[in-house]
Amino acid sequence: MTSKVTYLGDLRTKSIHVQSGNEIISDAPLDNNGKGEAFSPTDTVANALASCMMTIMGIKARDLNVDFIGSTAEVTKIMNAEPRRIGAIEIAFEMQGVADEKNKTILERAAMTCPVFLSLNTEIEKRITFNWK
Repeated sequence: MTSKVTYLGDLRTKSIHVQSGNEIISDAPLDNNGKGEAFSPTDTVANALASCMMTIMGIKARDLNVDFIGSTAEVTKIMNAEPRRIGAIEIAFEMQGVADEKNKTILERAAMTCPVFLSLNTEIEKRITFNWK
């Protein structure tokens, strides 16, 4: 078992990661009858994409001896109305550290092979930009 999800009422859930015990609270968003006081389930999907891409880049960066600690990703999730689903995910990476053009290309391509990227419905538009400092 990966996680256990409990419905807490008022459109809120608590998820517990079985191995670590870490918790995630989710709320329905304001535009879907919720309070919007925590990540919505679809927010976590969009966030998972950025997190996964950074993790895969981190694995490859370690192999290349490239340090990009402090890099960030700004994530925007765009919902479609009918059917209500994620229509697009925009991620703008602000990459820290020094990497030559070859390593930048390797890291960017590696990001596009992350399991979340490959698992998302192909109808979800993925708008990814990398800004290297």
